[in-house]
Amino acid sequence: MSNPKPINQWLKLALELGPLLVFFFANARLGIFTATMAFMIATVVALAVSYALARTIPVMPLVSGVIVMIFGGLTLYLEDETFIKLKPTIVNLMFAAILTAGLAMGRLFIKIVLGTAIQMSDTGWLILTRAWIGFFIFLAAVNEVVWRNFSTDTWVNFKVFGIMPLTLMFSFALVPVMMKHAIETPDADGGSGSGQR
Repeated sequence: MSNPKPINQWLKLALELGPLLVFFFANARLGIFTATMAFMIATVVALAVSYALARTIPVMPLVSGVIVMIFGGLTLYLEDETFIKLKPTIVNLMFAAILTAGLAMGRLFIKIVLGTAIQMSDTGWLILTRAWIGFFIFLAAVNEVVWRNFSTDTWVNFKVFGIMPLTLMFSFALVPVMMKHAIETPDADGGSGSGQR
């Protein structure tokens, strides 16, 4: 089995945003059902490209993609847009539940996912885990409020142009926590990672 390869961060962002933008433009021109089908196809393409480039698929996009297929399929089969609108709620509550279950078992799942990119103390990982649990629940609640009280077009706009900026701002807000609890990794010669090479 080949080892995972790093993907350029801008390309990674494009792969995450691409299906959402396809969903937005298809909804504006062709309606929610055609947009749902286009969203499903674009999601599969993005996952395939991610795998082709990195030889692996990150856990969160993979789980989200599976839910897109399930709820998108229900939306098209039953001709009921409620299912695709529920998808963000289900995904966010699922991630919150997984992280909560990890805490109950004494496991820090965020550390497992991000531990190769960020080195922190377990206290830092615990703070991040609790913060993301709260944020996922917040996103689920906001999605419920928006789709139940506003038009489909407003919900699509929120899904595309609301959730991502909120997530980015939340991530940036956690940077001080990560810096505070960061730990240095030793170089190959046993010295500190912050020393000169």
